[in-house]
Amino acid sequence: MTSPDRPPLRVGLIGYAFMGAAHSQAWRTAPHFFDLPLHPELTVLAGRDAARVAAAAGTLGWSSTETDWHRVIERDDVDLVDVCTPGDTHAEIAIAALEAGKHVLCEKPLANSVAEAEAMAEAAAKAATRGVRSMVGFTYRRVPAIALARKLVADGRLGDIRHVRAQYLQDWIADPAAPMSWRLEKDKAGSGALGDIGAHIVDLTQYITGQQLTGVSAMLETFVTERPLPASAGSLSGVGGEGTGTVTVDDAAVFLGRFTGGALGVFEATRFALGRKNGIRIEINGSAGSLAFDFEDMNVLEFFDGSEPAETAGFRRVIVTEPEHPYVAAWWPAGHGLGYEHGFTHQVVDLVTAIAENTDPAPSFADGLQVQRVLDAVERSAGDRSTWTEIPS
Repeated sequence: MTSPDRPPLRVGLIGYAFMGAAHSQAWRTAPHFFDLPLHPELTVLAGRDAARVAAAAGTLGWSSTETDWHRVIERDDVDLVDVCTPGDTHAEIAIAALEAGKHVLCEKPLANSVAEAEAMAEAAAKAATRGVRSMVGFTYRRVPAIALARKLVADGRLGDIRHVRAQYLQDWIADPAAPMSWRLEKDKAGSGALGDIGAHIVDLTQYITGQQLTGVSAMLETFVTERPLPASAGSLSGVGGEGTGTVTVDDAAVFLGRFTGGALGVFEATRFALGRKNGIRIEINGSAGSLAFDFEDMNVLEFFDGSEPAETAGFRRVIVTEPEHPYVAAWWPAGHGLGYEHGFTHQVVDLVTAIAENTDPAPSFADGLQVQRVLDAVERSAGDRSTWTEIPS
């Protein structure tokens, strides 16, 4: 547990919906289970609707509110700005915060375009020379089983990586009657399943393997092009709850890829996989072994050791809840599993530690930019139906 007499890290959070609630829980919880070098303080929560942001602040534990994100950045009692808004606002908010000397945590994907991501990475690099730190929120890296997978690969337990398979399967908009939301509008979200969930498996496979994608060949599909407007749809088309809105993003993305080490990659991201709620599935095959992970059984990593005799060889089901496993010692006794929210808490732990040590946290804005370049290459490949699209380094 972090002592309250540690130097404070005063946080301003912009956005209070799904991700805002997840980040709030993490800022509240981290100092109660981990001995942090700085003590996070939930200083201010920002949102456009005064009544709603006030209610959210009371529920989520924030001390004060603002209805203009500029005010959060201007405040002297804010050291770090946490950006949990739609993608079309990430660049403006994050760059302004960095230039004002605030550390920044920004939700993924980093931006809606390569140009925005490049500007953010450049601002982050300049800020780092002044000791101002930044990180993009790919929280699945902090799932203990994923962190263990990366360690096994780094330790050479899989040998040379040959195959990478990755899926992110959801079904929350499979019903054509599901209403429009900002996640279905390209000008706000940047892309659909590709950026919303595909970005995660791009980052995860690159993180686990320690390699980057160099090129892709892709297909995108939108299955439902018109959706009913929700009752509070003024921000979508100006027609409150009557009529339909046009879906301008992909519902599903499928692409092949090649990694810097020569491995072949197969990727699928969809929000139309009926029955799959948050199915992140990763399998990696190497010359010496294999591993497999499914987030719907998130405390388990399957590992195959190719050096074992054929008579007894097989995938080993590792329950990743031992104190020796990444992050786990701070939590419960072995066998008592962790959940979705713990990745956000571990993200806070890593970020606060890096800020205190004056080191660059990971994943950096440069890492977020690289993922953005992959997403852009997928869209370009699907758009011109090219057989292969190179990813700029």
